[in-house]
Amino acid sequence: MNEHPASISALPVIPAQPTSIQGLPTNISGLIDRWGSIGAFAADVGCGYEAARQMRRRGRIAPQHWPHVVAASRRLGIAGVSYEWLAGRAAMQRAAVMQGEAA
Repeated sequence: MNEHPASISALPVIPAQPTSIQGLPTNISGLIDRWGSIGAFAADVGCGYEAARQMRRRGRIAPQHWPHVVAASRRLGIAGVSYEWLAGRAAMQRAAVMQGEAA
């Protein structure tokens, strides 16, 4: 059996981002990765590329961007991204930073 070189078996396997039970990413980086590129996220959310890159690197989205992130997530069909979800990620990130400082 000869497979065509462009068959699906020739495509690379891309590991999935860790997700929660509901299918939500467990962190901000995983959320931003749902856009496929930082540039796509930046354009959809309405911020600059560098701002989006820093959000992903820091694992934190500044609250002034939350309304755009929530709206863009809804447009993309990423269920469960809300102000509460974003606030929970921010609280977890702050706790991790504080725990690191205490060590």
